[in-house]
Amino acid sequence: MLSRGAVSGRALRGAVGSPPSRGLRASPRAPSAMPSWVIDRYGPNDVLRFTRNMVFPTINFPNEVIIKVHAASLNPIDLSMRSGYGATALNMKRDPLKLKSMDTEFPLTLGRDVSGVVMECGLNVSYFKPGDEVWAAIPPWKQGTLSEFVVASGNEVSFKPKCLSHTEAASLPYVGLTAWSAVNQVGGLNQSNCSGKRVLILGASGGVGTFAIQLVKAWGAHVTAVCSHDASTLMKKLGADDVIDYKSGNLEQQLKTLPLFDFILDNVGGSTENWALDLLKKWSGATYVTLVTPFLINMDKLGVADGMLQTGVTVGSKTVKHLFKGVHYRWAFFMPSGPSLDEIAELVDSGKIQPVIDQVFSFSEVPKAFLKLEGGHARGKTVIDVISKK
Repeated sequence: MLSRGAVSGRALRGAVGSPPSRGLRASPRAPSAMPSWVIDRYGPNDVLRFTRNMVFPTINFPNEVIIKVHAASLNPIDLSMRSGYGATALNMKRDPLKLKSMDTEFPLTLGRDVSGVVMECGLNVSYFKPGDEVWAAIPPWKQGTLSEFVVASGNEVSFKPKCLSHTEAASLPYVGLTAWSAVNQVGGLNQSNCSGKRVLILGASGGVGTFAIQLVKAWGAHVTAVCSHDASTLMKKLGADDVIDYKSGNLEQQLKTLPLFDFILDNVGGSTENWALDLLKKWSGATYVTLVTPFLINMDKLGVADGMLQTGVTVGSKTVKHLFKGVHYRWAFFMPSGPSLDEIAELVDSGKIQPVIDQVFSFSEVPKAFLKLEGGHARGKTVIDVISKK
């Protein structure tokens, strides 16, 4: 892919017909406060608080944009962050040199996904302009998207797929980028090498799983999806070749009756890791990638230095252990990336990936949306229509 510089296709797409940037490009009369759902402490659902006086986001770096949020969506990380998960690492990322006068992250806005319209652009942003319809996944160390406006780095933002509404588009960025990180950037699969590969997806009916099925199917893989029976119809609709009900018997024994796999994506973790790597083809470059890692938990429990040391020892020992057995063991994480969203948008507009939405809530119903997600067993994403007046 071309870079996002002046010569890139995406840069030209955002700049055609507009004058050269002379500084901040903004819509008139930006407000000083905005409606937002925030938390002032970590805890259960009752920590969520609606305010009309959240500080309006400002552009602090020349590559940033302010987006008017039309729709957002919730992910399991929002539930975890509401309870304080990852606070140690995220606070270090927010203020690594301890320069802020206030030693607190509160009030904190949750929500990672956004689909909306560019309102303001920083000095160096040449590929977007006010009025552009965009989507993005905001990193968890930044203020989130359950607000009227959100600020993002231009490199985290992409043009929204033309074929999707804002509500549909908001369901995809975070899960899409997480799956893309695991499958492509860590797992090494892509359009040119995936055809005919046998891929196993554990926890396939969640947001990341439903996206990953569609992604590797678009690249020509044979997909085995593991989920509960009530999600089997959805799995088939999304393109899974084989669907295994983990409740119908011993899952390990069911999977051992199938041919070995080239790639495993594990959204479940726990004891699954103890046997799943035995399902890979040995000495063939086969790879197991898990999204369930102890990185943030280690830092919460042990502090930054000891947590990072423990994490390094854990992943290093597991990698070496399995390498001697002829398979690759990897961890993957969400990584914000506008260029990756560009590629995902192309797949969406070509009809190869579709959003999977369980329920849409209005902006006034954010606490209900959290409870819905907390209840589990959703078949698709929980989306927030931020501009809804209900």
